[in-house]
Amino acid sequence: MSVLNAAQSALIVIDVQESFRHTPDWSEADLPAFRDAVLRLERGARENAVSVIHVFHVGKLPSFTRESGLVRPLDWLPDAPDAVFEKHTHNAFTDTGLDLWLRRHHIGHLVITGIRTEQCCETTTRVASDIGYAVDYVTDATLTFPMTHAVTGRVYSPGEIKAHTELVLAQRFARIASVDDALTGWQTRRAA
Repeated sequence: MSVLNAAQSALIVIDVQESFRHTPDWSEADLPAFRDAVLRLERGARENAVSVIHVFHVGKLPSFTRESGLVRPLDWLPDAPDAVFEKHTHNAFTDTGLDLWLRRHHIGHLVITGIRTEQCCETTTRVASDIGYAVDYVTDATLTFPMTHAVTGRVYSPGEIKAHTELVLAQRFARIASVDDALTGWQTRRAA
């Protein structure tokens, strides 16, 4: 892919929504660092004319139904993104119109952030790569929670889950990036 300018990039913020605070897995242990990373990315995107997209999951679990009133941004997520999409699948493309919106805006580079690292963020990254987008996966700006293996009973920490996600995405589906990498990339693209 050719070198893209900042206007050809988008920050995709996935499922940073109140619904998660009402699930049994919710933990605030990693929330402060996650919140700071997302806020830095949103601020940097806006300063560098990078489109900001918010995606929210609407599903069958009680806190993810539209009727719950919980399918809304966490209270600290900035208002006024460039676009908002609702999804009903793990990835942000299948049933949302996101791909069409991005292509109409000539966007070819995505920066992925959100909740959960190994689910909707990872799945969106894989689909984005498969349909032709260059993707930066900002692990520090994703959030997940401990998971228990269904067969062995082993509990995997958020750090282990994030490491595994990076392992399977790196150089196949995405460039693994830090918040600073993404911000520097946008500044470099803006100057190009």
